[in-house]
Amino acid sequence: METSLTLKTNTFNSLKQPHYICKSPKFKSFLKISSLTPGKLRLKREAASLVMNVKSGDDDGQSMTYKDAGVDIDAGSELVKRIAKMAPGIGGFGGLFPFGDSYLVAGTDGVGTKLKLAFETGIHDTIGIDLVAMSVNDIVTSGAKPLFFLDYFATSHLDVDLAEKVIKGIVDGCQQCDCALLGGETAEMPDFYADGEYDLSGFAVGSVGKNSVIDGKNIVAGDVLLGLPSSGVHSNGFSLVRRVLAQSGLSLKNQLPGATITLGEALMAPTIIYVKQVLDIISKGGVKGIAHITGGGLTDNIPRIFPKGLGAAIHQDSWNVPALFKWIQEAGRVEDVEMRRTFNLGIGMVLVVTPEAAVRILGECHKRNVAYRIGEVVSGGGVTYC
Repeated sequence: METSLTLKTNTFNSLKQPHYICKSPKFKSFLKISSLTPGKLRLKREAASLVMNVKSGDDDGQSMTYKDAGVDIDAGSELVKRIAKMAPGIGGFGGLFPFGDSYLVAGTDGVGTKLKLAFETGIHDTIGIDLVAMSVNDIVTSGAKPLFFLDYFATSHLDVDLAEKVIKGIVDGCQQCDCALLGGETAEMPDFYADGEYDLSGFAVGSVGKNSVIDGKNIVAGDVLLGLPSSGVHSNGFSLVRRVLAQSGLSLKNQLPGATITLGEALMAPTIIYVKQVLDIISKGGVKGIAHITGGGLTDNIPRIFPKGLGAAIHQDSWNVPALFKWIQEAGRVEDVEMRRTFNLGIGMVLVVTPEAAVRILGECHKRNVAYRIGEVVSGGGVTYC
């Protein structure tokens, strides 16, 4: 059960400069945030079918939560438990199917209510990158190289020019991970969607040798957590983001406080596709587990790859939380616990590696391939922040 705890200090607004050397923490001083391990099934926190009526200026002085915005994480966790009883063989961020000496690894996803902002900003040429990223980033956590991708594009009335922009983004995303766009489906559904709106989903299939699967089974206490930076919110948590935006009184055209870009530009930044970087790191050895940080944030996603009895100690001063997340927290009065369980906070992928591999990987870092040492594996369960 998730520990109910309110933090009185805003730790995300006082983080230090990034560093690559992490001193041994005093574990007794750790703040216990969560003991929840939601199992091996991936829960999609965002759903495009969620409809939320947001009133601008609805500021009652209370902190916002994802549940207030229409997404109930606890209800989703209950569904995970029920699915696990019906299909106990399903697990991980991607599904594995034996195929000769390899496994085919498949993943499926959409982009959630980020589409609402695409409609409002008119930015349609990168949303396809998000679609590809959400699936290929999942299957690469098993060490799989994406082979092909298929998409589903549904709209009320087909606008060929708009659809072309969306598909261009999908093509760009596939090119970023050397994945073939094998096909797709275009559905025109009058009266089902609002005029000018559309929905997206897709799935990717990859392959990994049976002797090369990354499954987290060999993770032990003392292994190192490395974080790969995100480009922003990516494609999760937008129901809460839109609620915060409505309350803030700002528009998507306003400048993001503390930055040089608009809120619309910051929120629509496409999800990073980590495939090439992660496969390169894997090829050099020492990687034991990988977690894609989507809905559920660091708190829920990292424990999914651990053997029973292990948890994560996260050093919250080991990377800079981007200005976008600081604005979301301040404008929505969102508690630290909620931020950590909803957003990636600037870390889009976490790799669990041996201490020796951590030294090598961090030593090879450069501006185009940054990684941070964000914590260690510890005995216990859940995630602690220090």
